Amino acid sequence: MLSVLFVDDEPYLLKVVNGFLKSARISVSLASSVKNALDVIDTFHFDVIISDYQMPGTGGIGFLRILKEKHGPIPFIPFTCRGRDESVAEALNNGALFCLRKGGDPKSRFAEPDGMIREAASADGGWSPAGF
Repeated sequence: MLSVLFVDDEPYLLKVVNGFLKSARISVSLASSVKNALDVIDTFHFDVIISDYQMPGTGGIGFLRILKEKHGPIPFIPFTCRGRDESVAEALNNGALFCLRKGGDPKSRFAEPDGMIREAASADGGWSPAGF
């Protein structure tokens, strides 16, 4: 079973995405901030990390940069409501594999990520924190 860490500061999205991914037979851990996510990452293995692009404090791209510095490349998918091409380019230039756009019904948004998650996990062969 694939293991995903989903990071978002919106409680509603944490709940909806958690339910959807679990129904897709994906193990999900949730974090409401980058700080919480970094604590979890030092303990558990994740095949893919999905993170909100814009959060208070450190956002998704800052989170990706921290992860790359501490742990090297990691399967990472930013989740953004920004529709600008600059946001997508920034994410991809920093090592994101895909960009997932917010908006509309979260359940319909996460029909596509199931395939993205599986592809991202197989592309990098999974990831473990240093020393795991």
